[in-house]
Amino acid sequence: MHLIHKFCIGSVVLLMLLCKAAYADEAAPPEKNFTDGFRLGGYTSAGITVPRQSETTATINEISLILTWESESRFKFFSELELENPLSWDDDNKFNTKQSYVDLERFYLDYSLSDKVNLRGGRFLTPTGRWNQLHASPLVWTSSRPIATSRLFPKAANGVMAFGAIPLGNSAIDYAIYVETLKDLDQDDDDDDLRFRNAKGARIAFGQQANIGLNLMSFDERNIFNTRHHMLGLDFITTHRGIEFLGEAFQRWDTHNNKSGYGAYLQTAVPLPVGTNWFGIARIETFHRPDEGHQQRWLVGTTWRVKPTQLLKLEFTGGSADQPESPRGFLASFAVLF
Repeated sequence: MHLIHKFCIGSVVLLMLLCKAAYADEAAPPEKNFTDGFRLGGYTSAGITVPRQSETTATINEISLILTWESESRFKFFSELELENPLSWDDDNKFNTKQSYVDLERFYLDYSLSDKVNLRGGRFLTPTGRWNQLHASPLVWTSSRPIATSRLFPKAANGVMAFGAIPLGNSAIDYAIYVETLKDLDQDDDDDDLRFRNAKGARIAFGQQANIGLNLMSFDERNIFNTRHHMLGLDFITTHRGIEFLGEAFQRWDTHNNKSGYGAYLQTAVPLPVGTNWFGIARIETFHRPDEGHQQRWLVGTTWRVKPTQLLKLEFTGGSADQPESPRGFLASFAVLF
């Protein structure tokens, strides 16, 4: 992470210099301080997991702090620092912090050329599908994440991106084009740690009643063969009579045009006729990697939107195999956006 730390520090210094210059040019009252544009927020969640074949655990899943800066200039700043698994409990270790670590999830600077063209530099989530971009606990229906959205492609990149929206009739086409320019050196020796690098890709999304996304991506995966992959992805979200339907599908090929993995899921959220803001959740998944074989999963559960910023989730997951982000068994969590 040494290069990323230097990049982060350099980005902050550049932001301060640019914004200071912009501020100096605005002599008209009322005067605004540089610090007036900063906003601090974040989210957290805690949960209990009762797996089928291992011991019960209770965990504070994450504490995420989000710092943003925005003024009347064309520049915007966004950063997200996340403390993962800061505190856990199980029968063997009792309360412990063995799985805790700090993750600089996002750190970037935006510059707006126009409503149609924006530039971004820094560390950002790859705009691949939908779950990867809106995965914060208070923004998704379930405690567990679909396998296809976490084990097939890089979830973040350190580089540059151009994005915006092009008007099309009464709607618009959203686009994003990105390339990784700085490698992430913070890699441990965990066998389950998938190591991606040299990512580049594009995404377009269109439609109002049913929003559809198309994703193209290529990247290297550090493994025994150090394979280069190309990936095509499709996703959609729509609502019919208050029922939400969401789905994503991905297919990978290696440089020899051989299929090197795929994954998909379909999820629905149905308002329940009991209580207030209770929803029934159902999801089916399929997933395949050459080194992991084929897996199929299913999920049923319920989510209570206690407040717009608070979600209580109860779910049961079954199917084949276990994954760190999607264990089979019962999961309950409570998420808060602040």
